[in-house]
Amino acid sequence: MADQKNTLIVGASRGLGLGLVETFLKRGWRVTATERSPSQGLAALASPALTVATADIDDDAAVAALHQRLSGQSFDLIFVVAGVATQAHEPLHAVPRDVAAQVYLTNAISPVRFAEAFLDRLSQNGLVAFMSSILGSVGLNEAGGWENYRASKAALNTLARSFEIRHREAGFGVVLMHPGWVRTEMGGADADIDVPTSVTGMTDVLEGHLGQTGCVYVDYTGKTLDW
Repeated sequence: MADQKNTLIVGASRGLGLGLVETFLKRGWRVTATERSPSQGLAALASPALTVATADIDDDAAVAALHQRLSGQSFDLIFVVAGVATQAHEPLHAVPRDVAAQVYLTNAISPVRFAEAFLDRLSQNGLVAFMSSILGSVGLNEAGGWENYRASKAALNTLARSFEIRHREAGFGVVLMHPGWVRTEMGGADADIDVPTSVTGMTDVLEGHLGQTGCVYVDYTGKTLDW
């Protein structure tokens, strides 16, 4: 298909990333999905439209190697899903400094550095998406908890806005996406929605934003969130 869309899903070995890969494939997209280690879930989705590659967004050499491997490709959507929630339930002072720093690195710094490295692989009028969270909203933080994770996602939101402003003349859009509270390993069994509900909604929203510019912070239903 000459007009077939192409997406790069970064961090797709399980959970929401894996669900997004499956959803985009069902909608006729070509998908390149990254994993840090072999994923049975991705292997089960084997398709001529699916390319699986190994990469760790915290490893600059691995990101550079992936960039080289994907030479010649362009993507309508680059979605950095990868993130961690290490010791998320503990108050900040109880989290070792190195653990807190690693969460910030993986959730805030590495996603934006990855996007920067892959901008030359983004199609004209393409879209860069980052997996954020409603917990990254400073204005909506009325319950506390998840302190270090909240801070890392708030940092991601700030860095992504600056990233979009810095590249505004390039004409691509940036979406910071809250997937909802989802029943995944991170979200837990008591979460509000299942993975299919979340990824279907996120895919709808992202497809609707293709070709748009600016930076938005929305949830899987398309609702705008307070910064």
